[in-house]
Amino acid sequence: MNKRAIELFAALGTATLLTVGVASAEPNDTFVRLSTGVEYASGTFGGTEDIDDLYVPVTASADVGRLGFRLTVPYLSIRAPTEVTEIGDDGQPVAGSGPRITESGLGDIIAGITFYEIIDNRRLDLFVDVTGTVKFGTADEDKGLGTGENDYSLRFDAYKFFDRAILMGSVGYKFRGEPAGVELDDVLLGSVGGAYEVSADTLVGFYYDYRQSALAESDDIQELTGFASTRISENWSIEVYAFAGFTDSSPDWGGGISLSTDFQSFRHRT
Repeated sequence: MNKRAIELFAALGTATLLTVGVASAEPNDTFVRLSTGVEYASGTFGGTEDIDDLYVPVTASADVGRLGFRLTVPYLSIRAPTEVTEIGDDGQPVAGSGPRITESGLGDIIAGITFYEIIDNRRLDLFVDVTGTVKFGTADEDKGLGTGENDYSLRFDAYKFFDRAILMGSVGYKFRGEPAGVELDDVLLGSVGGAYEVSADTLVGFYYDYRQSALAESDDIQELTGFASTRISENWSIEVYAFAGFTDSSPDWGGGISLSTDFQSFRHRT
C-alpha cells in the first residue's frame, strides 16, 4: 500500500555521523547506545491520495572495537484511503478511493552489522565502512504495513574529516524479497551529505538520499534531509530533522525527533 513504509529507515545516516568517532576506537573499546524517536511523513507515494506515516523505532546498538551491531524494532501507523471497486455505467469495474482508515502494528525489524575502517587513510582523514543489513518481514502485509518478505542490503560508507566538518557518501544495493502477486526489483541505494560541528556538543548538516524504485512503473525516490543534533548531558543527546521529496514516489514532506542515551557503565574509552 505504501512504498515508503516498505523502504523506511533504510538509509537514515545522521546517527552514523554522530557516532562515526567509534571508527577510531581501540580494538577492545565498547560503546553501547539506546535510542528512540518518532517520525512523521506525508505524501501520495506514487498514488493519487495522501498517505500519512507515523514511525516509532527503538534501536539498540553496540560497537565493539571495529565491529558495530544494530537492532531496530519499530512501531508503524499508516493512515490511507481504502481501495474500492464500483461498477460503472458501461458495466465495467472502476477503481476508486474509499474512506480513510488507520492500520498500525509492528513494523519490519532491522538487524545490521558494520565493519569499521575497511579502508583507513589517516593521512587524508578518509575512512570507509561496510554494513550488511537484514530487514525481517515482520510487518503485517495484510494491513499494508510491509511486504512480509525479508530484504538484504550491503552498503559502503565513506567519510572525509576536516577540522570541524565531515563529508559523507554512501552507495549500496538492496536485494528484495518477492511477495506473492507483486514483482519487486532489487535496487541501488546512494546518499551524499555533510555535517558541521557548531560547538563541541552540536552538529548540523544535510544529506541527499537516492533509492531506485522497486516497482518498474514508479519513480525513483529522492529526498533531501536537514538535521541538527546536540548532546544535552554527558549521556543523552537529541536530534531533530526534516525532509522533503522530489519525485512522486517520495514523501512530500516529513520530519522527526530522536533521543539517544549512552550506557556509561559499558563505555570504556578515554
